[in-house]
Amino acid sequence: MPERNATIVGYGLTEVGKVFGKTARGFAAEAVRLAVADAGLSLGDVDGLLVNARAGTDLNLTLARTLGLENLRLLSEINAFGASAAIMIAQASKAVLSGEAETVVCVFADDPKKQNTGGAHAYRASSLTATGFRSAETAAGFTSVNHRYALAARRYMDHYGLTSSHLGAVAVSQRAWALDNPVAQMRSPLTLDEYHQSRWVVEPLHLLDCCLVSNGGAAVVVTTPERARDLPNTPVYVRGWGQAHPGYVLERDSDFGLVTGAAISGPAALKMAGMTVDDIDLREIYDCYTYTLLVTLEDYGFCGKGEAGELAASGALAPGGTLPTNTGGGQLSSFYLWGMTPLIEALTQLRGDGGRRQIRDHATAIVSGNGGILDHHGTLVLATNSA
Repeated sequence: MPERNATIVGYGLTEVGKVFGKTARGFAAEAVRLAVADAGLSLGDVDGLLVNARAGTDLNLTLARTLGLENLRLLSEINAFGASAAIMIAQASKAVLSGEAETVVCVFADDPKKQNTGGAHAYRASSLTATGFRSAETAAGFTSVNHRYALAARRYMDHYGLTSSHLGAVAVSQRAWALDNPVAQMRSPLTLDEYHQSRWVVEPLHLLDCCLVSNGGAAVVVTTPERARDLPNTPVYVRGWGQAHPGYVLERDSDFGLVTGAAISGPAALKMAGMTVDDIDLREIYDCYTYTLLVTLEDYGFCGKGEAGELAASGALAPGGTLPTNTGGGQLSSFYLWGMTPLIEALTQLRGDGGRRQIRDHATAIVSGNGGILDHHGTLVLATNSA
């Protein structure tokens, strides 16, 4: 465990959802400026920049030039897909604790939604251009990530007896959280019957099992605990981190769909933080699909394997429940900015900025990121007090 903890002292979130007229680079630049201002700093104080972007956008290292940043001591692109945000925060934390840099901004932005096409088109395109073995999958009809996650979800459901209603309980609970989130894209109440009536995307996944597609950007400022003392916001301490890359292949007898990288990265982050799951107040879990949230909670140890469906059905994850989870609505009902979605909500809650959805006990949070088809996992443990 480090002798001291890096701190997050500011964050910025642009308008998200069906927002047109800006590219990913434009959203990223806005998010960085918002985060730096929130931290009580200026762009001239920034000496490190970590950039995460989906392939095919105009966001890259030249964002530093767009922002007019000079004499940076740290500049890099990081990409483990949805696990990237957690990994960026870990890298930034190590940089400021080692003295490599003092103030590092981590940013993600995307612009998949176009006025003339659906957001799913951008993600489907990556499958249609696949080469090698992946091209054989595409020829067989696997034309999007939805198909591949449907395989994982079906295997999990068949193995553990999870039902569609268990998945629906996740969608319903997260919509309930989104009702009090002013930035959420989906703010109409949702019932379990309405969930079941939503169209199939790929069985066993309904439309409401799948995350949103959003335009926008988010950024976070990481600095030293010494620097944080002079800044206006109460710092959020980065107490622990971990990552895992299982390398599963889609073949018989593998653990694909049953066990994820959360089983390695979660315990690693908790151990670094000197905590157990019983010490965690908030769970902000990467929920590209309802299934993903359930398997992650199990692999982190919040319940036994095969038990998360009943946990969701009991109302434990929903407002008023004993295990508040994805308190802003998550990627299913709030917005989808890869791993920045759970991270921004964790910071909002830890700083007490949640408004009507604010959780009373909000001293600690675990944040997950999931990338690829369960290929990558990143975990953060954050707290309002240092180790």
